[in-house]
Amino acid sequence: MSKSNLFRFVLFFTLFSCCILVMATTQKQSNSRFFRVDGQQLKAPNGKPFLIQGINLGNWVNPEGYMFLFNNVSSFRLIDQALKELVGADETNRFWQQFQENYITKADIHYIRQTGMNSIRLPFHYKLFTREDYMGANNENRGFELIDRVIGWCKAEGLSVILDMHDAPGGQTGDNIDDSYGYPYLFENNNDQALFCSIWKRIAKHYAKETAIIGYDLLNEPIAPYFPNKDELNKLLEPGYKMATASIREVDKNHIVILGGAQWDGNFTVFNDWKFDDQMMYTCHRYWCDTLQANVQDFVDFRNKTNRPIYMGETGENTDTWVNAYRKLLESNNIGWHFWPYKKLEKTSCMVSVKAPVGWDKIVEFTKKDRSSFEKIREAKPSATETRAILKQLLENIKFENCLKNDGYIKALGKQP
Repeated sequence: MSKSNLFRFVLFFTLFSCCILVMATTQKQSNSRFFRVDGQQLKAPNGKPFLIQGINLGNWVNPEGYMFLFNNVSSFRLIDQALKELVGADETNRFWQQFQENYITKADIHYIRQTGMNSIRLPFHYKLFTREDYMGANNENRGFELIDRVIGWCKAEGLSVILDMHDAPGGQTGDNIDDSYGYPYLFENNNDQALFCSIWKRIAKHYAKETAIIGYDLLNEPIAPYFPNKDELNKLLEPGYKMATASIREVDKNHIVILGGAQWDGNFTVFNDWKFDDQMMYTCHRYWCDTLQANVQDFVDFRNKTNRPIYMGETGENTDTWVNAYRKLLESNNIGWHFWPYKKLEKTSCMVSVKAPVGWDKIVEFTKKDRSSFEKIREAKPSATETRAILKQLLENIKFENCLKNDGYIKALGKQP
């Protein structure tokens, strides 16, 4: 090789190497803007371990009956039906639209951060991303409108966010918490699965560059324990997660995918492959247990087995003493947490409580009565005028400035009221 050719070769090789180095550095810098999985650790964008300590914004865009003091009227669909029987469809739709505006506001997010929390988990209903009627609208972009606003407030406060599909197409749980028809049809219906994946792909594309988001909690508490074929359904869970993850990775390689176990996010024997995605972690839920090491050891063992992070996506609904003890147990095992929930009606096992309006007991009683015929509905309900006034007052009471801060609960979480 002549000296001139050798010089050109060396120059080309040097320039090529520099380009590769720049590309690698750029990629590394890009990735460093996002939360990452590093073995059993969740790492913040600054590279330091991040222990999740936060709260769930339950009931905001996934209403649950018990948070309104209802019993059998336990899911959004049933609450919505009862309200429409009381005041009609138009009035009910306006109620839900204003409920969304008032229940979680900038003031709520500011207060969560003020107590010392570092993150929130945001449960949502899949219908917010479709044209199906839901909470007074049928706007397939409504979810983005609401979540974008909250993420903006969280970024301003320095809070991080996990997005949780609490109610999936067809139902993933088969109980009231997924607003389904009593069975986890998601796992047996191709159309539901396609919609599930397409919604997550839309969400991932929209938020691909959003650094405030930790990751995507793909399904809340899949496959309740009540079904005789639950073992067969359990076998479909991991493949379903893989399908959704593949859809997400087409548009977003930055964010972590978060997988919950079967049977209330408690059964992790259903998983066989914890290497199909580099940025993957697990979430567990547990309520009403003791506060001993034995009550989290199965989660610790699974973490050690998979070498993946695991965190408590939901727990709580208990006394301040229990909350304090269980929170300390989780932290001693390096398990982060989002307690449940931030706000609900007339209860203290939450950060802030909503005062029930005068007359709310009449609406609660209506939901308990026999409403199996139009005649019985007419006999059971209070006057529409009175009901409108009660609902209007509830919309005022749910505003942050009208809520009661539960100091004991917040202190039990190791935070400052």
